[in-house]
Amino acid sequence: MGLYGVITRRNLIKIVISLLIMEFSIFIFMALIGYIDGGIAPIIAVQEINPTYVDPLPQAMVLTAIVIGLATTAMLMAIAIRLYRKYGTFDIREINNLKG
Repeated sequence: MGLYGVITRRNLIKIVISLLIMEFSIFIFMALIGYIDGGIAPIIAVQEINPTYVDPLPQAMVLTAIVIGLATTAMLMAIAIRLYRKYGTFDIREINNLKG
């Protein structure tokens, strides 16, 4: 759905939202990779015998990617606002035609 929006939409804001949808779908996929049914947090305790731990690496990567995604989104929105102020529209076809 996100890729479809990036390819078919002409509005810069809708393209940024489509990129966010793609980004968050990847986050969910990565979080599901680390999930183990019945798994517990990988904190070593003395009482447990032969516990099943979840993999913390995908969750850590997703948290890092969320922070990077936030910064990327802020930068994309700043660029979109600058383009709007310069050309008076969010339509990428009109911006391309006004390029000169």
